[in-house]
Amino acid sequence: MTSNQQRAALQSQIWKIANEVRGAVDGWDFKQYVLGTLFYRFISENFASYMEADDDSIHYAELDDGVITPEIKDDAVKTKGYFIYPSQLFANIAKSANTNDSLNTHLADIFTAIESSASGYKSDVDIKGLFADFDTTSNRLGNTVVDKNTRLAAVLKGVAGLNFGDFHGSQIDLFGDAYEFLISNYAANAGKSGGEFFTPQHVSRLIAQLAMHKQTSVNKIYDPACGSGSLLLQAKKHFDSHIIEDGFFGQEINHTTYNLARMNMFLHNINYDKFNIQLGNTLIKPHFGENKPFDAIVSNPPYSVQWIGSEDPTLINDERFAPAGVLAPKSKADFAFVLHALSYLSSKGRAAIVCFPGIFYRGGAEQKIRRYLVDNNHVETVISLAPNLFFGTSIAVNILVLSKHKANTTTQFIDASELFEKKTNNNVLTDEHIKQIMDVFDSKEKLDYFAKSIDNNKIAANDYNLSVSSYVEAKDTREVVDIAALNADLKTTVAKIDQLRADIDAIVAEIEREQA
Repeated sequence: MTSNQQRAALQSQIWKIANEVRGAVDGWDFKQYVLGTLFYRFISENFASYMEADDDSIHYAELDDGVITPEIKDDAVKTKGYFIYPSQLFANIAKSANTNDSLNTHLADIFTAIESSASGYKSDVDIKGLFADFDTTSNRLGNTVVDKNTRLAAVLKGVAGLNFGDFHGSQIDLFGDAYEFLISNYAANAGKSGGEFFTPQHVSRLIAQLAMHKQTSVNKIYDPACGSGSLLLQAKKHFDSHIIEDGFFGQEINHTTYNLARMNMFLHNINYDKFNIQLGNTLIKPHFGENKPFDAIVSNPPYSVQWIGSEDPTLINDERFAPAGVLAPKSKADFAFVLHALSYLSSKGRAAIVCFPGIFYRGGAEQKIRRYLVDNNHVETVISLAPNLFFGTSIAVNILVLSKHKANTTTQFIDASELFEKKTNNNVLTDEHIKQIMDVFDSKEKLDYFAKSIDNNKIAANDYNLSVSSYVEAKDTREVVDIAALNADLKTTVAKIDQLRADIDAIVAEIEREQA
């Protein structure tokens, strides 16, 4: 079985488990239990593997908790960021799940213990609250303890039966891919309310490549609205780990999604000291001001959400927004996220941001912000994508690429709206589509109906309009008509009609003579 076949089979199993065990629980709500159980299994096996240290004579799950000394625990937490006693491992809990009358409270105690193990250590902020959304006492699992335990046992047994292969082999990627598969499927089935935090992997690949293009190394990568971390993780998948020197940084406003992002980091084998995901409103209470600048920024912020804007008079003096001389409209925060990203960007880096198309042609404050971006030569490329690439929205979004190191004063426009492949309910970008975009992004070559670079003075003369359709001519797919040939055909047809009428008139005249 190839790796792709193994991955497909595993994903099919996982989705089957998710559907079988959720019962009356809403799928979007129940995702936390399936994802949380998958995460619990991963960190258990990861931790056991660390404790065994490739010594085949040691089976951590079979050890008595009493053999763990304070020194052993201290050393493990400093390295892994958390501690799990043998009796608390997923394998041991899943083994007796069906007969454990206190399963729901037992799991709650274990999750509390794992989080508490990091208390007082550097990893505390990265571990605290990881299991907050895995509420084993919730009535969503059932109205009685028996109902709760039955459903929890089914999830544990289902996830225990998944074959991830040899832990020292490729299984870490399989864990992470399985996790992302679940998130994306729940997002796809949840509509806008669930899909808005997840950027599909095919789009994430393009964004990561744009932000990291031709950088042999970056100090760190940042996403100011990181959702479940899918954009940050694509950077890890696409580039060798050593290229991203100081790790992965992100901020997320939604508490549940913030926990998903942190879990996702662990599941992709990014240790606590290599990521920093913070909870909060990036526009009002931004983190990482002391960590900037960043060599790579990726983001898919929420489209046209409301924010406090001009109601807070101090924001116009904020170093992120002050250079533009105007704040993004209160009803449309899109450019607030753009200016925030630009402020955090290093002089050698790039930011690749998914944007709602309206911000590139509307007037008012948004036009003034475009003027600032163009006049200061920060816009490298604007790319229009095909519609229906994202969960929960069918709009055709754009990608804005910002840079502080452009060698010329032109802005590139790429019309990629025809690059897509139809799959189920959504369109997707294939690897070939991504290559086409990246090739022309790199070369800055002019290609009819696809890509063109425009001098910034011309953009200024066009009211700082940054819509791709204003500069890249759309291919006329209408059938070309040969007028001369059409006229000749019409003359022939008219002549035939005239002759037919004459013949009919002659026949009618002959009949009338005979009757007379």
